[in-house]
Amino acid sequence: MEGTAQAILIREATVADIPQLCDLLTLLFTQEADFQPNSESQIAGLSLILEQPNVGRIYCASRKGLVLGMVSLLYTVSTAEGGRAAWLEDMVVHPAWRDRQVGARLLEFAIEQARKAGLRRITLLTDRTNDRAIEFYRRAGFAHSSMIPFRLKL
Repeated sequence: MEGTAQAILIREATVADIPQLCDLLTLLFTQEADFQPNSESQIAGLSLILEQPNVGRIYCASRKGLVLGMVSLLYTVSTAEGGRAAWLEDMVVHPAWRDRQVGARLLEFAIEQARKAGLRRITLLTDRTNDRAIEFYRRAGFAHSSMIPFRLKL
């Protein structure tokens, strides 16, 4: 597809994108072992981020009004790093657009935005059995951590 990469816009998501972002989250949560799709929860979470920029940012890849992929950066403070850090969440590209560098461009954009914002670290979680995602993040410069994730659902 000649010219496809140039026709794809990487941008900050808006409230108007929520329905398409929810569709992408449904795809993501269907494949992740720890989560189940829930439109009501997804809309609430997306709205919290988009309406409160101090919480984080959602970036999306779009083409001709269609959202092809998304990634979220959620802000926190790291006492170890002595400054702001982020959790990278909800990295997903629609299956029809995988293997076309959409995910790589989206992730690269999110990392650049984090650098510009002065963030000192990005942390992410991925399913330990998702070899494709693990290799994707390794190629982008992420490294395994010695930390073990724990979760307490409230």
